[in-house]
Amino acid sequence: MAKNDLKLLGGWFSPFALRVQIALNLKGVEYEVIEETLNPKSDLLLKSNPVHKKIPVLLHADKAICESAIIVEYIDEVWSNAPSILPQNAYDRANARFWVAYTDEKWFTSLKSVLVADDDEAKKPHYEQAEEVLERLEEVLSKGSEGKAFFGGDRIGFIDIGFGSFLSWMRVIEEMNGRKLLDETKHPSLVKWAETFAADPAVNGLLPETDKLIEFAKVLKLKLAAK
Repeated sequence: MAKNDLKLLGGWFSPFALRVQIALNLKGVEYEVIEETLNPKSDLLLKSNPVHKKIPVLLHADKAICESAIIVEYIDEVWSNAPSILPQNAYDRANARFWVAYTDEKWFTSLKSVLVADDDEAKKPHYEQAEEVLERLEEVLSKGSEGKAFFGGDRIGFIDIGFGSFLSWMRVIEEMNGRKLLDETKHPSLVKWAETFAADPAVNGLLPETDKLIEFAKVLKLKLAAK
């Protein structure tokens, strides 16, 4: 498929757009990335996602697919000749969807809340939630992977993409607050997994640089605090 048939409206800073890029890379599909600054939002974005007006949006032959997890599933179904992203077994697929939804609800919310919180006391409950997420995912990885490199087994799968897309933002939160989230003593499996995930050919070179993302985060924090 030609690049001009497949376009991603994304942003280098977006973990959700990153999910789509990783999925497309895993499938070996050519695509074009259209960088959105969101300031202001482009007419193409507003036209392609009139409901939520946000990235990412995948344009496949000019048809728009929105919401990162849905887009990843769409990619998996359309390019079915390549290795699967979601498990083949119905129960395992449902389980993978559960943990990605859990990551979006709990992990993303925790990181965002820590970013905008004014002081340590305000950050405390959000750190506690983040630590709970890491404990649960450490257990899921340790038990579910059966000693293999990824949540999805020998290859990157749906949970890997869902959680791994936040690795750079986790490092930003760690650097800005001087506090580790991912700890070798508490989360040995996740620490090893994170290194393997970042080095995978489908991911390598895509994760944003921490320093660059910190500068973006400082601006974002001011915008979120003003709302």
